[in-house]
Amino acid sequence: MDLIDIGRTLRVRRAELGLAQAQLAHLSGLSRQTRAGLENGTLSDLGVNRVGQVMAVLGLDTPNPNTLARSRKRGLWMAAKTASVSYARELAPEALEQVLASGDVPLPFVPHLTHLLGEAPVPVVVMTVEEVASRAHLPPRQILRNVAKLAESLSMHRRALLA
Repeated sequence: MDLIDIGRTLRVRRAELGLAQAQLAHLSGLSRQTRAGLENGTLSDLGVNRVGQVMAVLGLDTPNPNTLARSRKRGLWMAAKTASVSYARELAPEALEQVLASGDVPLPFVPHLTHLLGEAPVPVVVMTVEEVASRAHLPPRQILRNVAKLAESLSMHRRALLA
């Protein structure tokens, strides 16, 4: 698989998740120009770490990019555990699903969401968005909008990253 094939795979996967080009560039740490060149097949070289970074955000495995490994992971469960790590009251995966699907966070879980959106690795957040979208029968783009709205309302330092 060469860089052109990887770029095509990334474009398809980004579209599946409903991510805008600028969002993926922001989440993966690539410039928008680099990400566009990768997707369009005009980029001649990109380090393996940078390719791996953008693939991890999209939940793709290397060397043959696919989502098999991600489909076996429990992103929602991992995110709920991450959100609850510092708190006596645990945020259940089902409650986190409801929060992300609706965009409304109950007052007792504000600290949990603040921790999740501020500290969890971006690939975990994206994996959670995808799982919630699938379970709630909603497009991932809608869940991403809810996450961005929550990050904004909670005044998260990563709100621009999640927007």
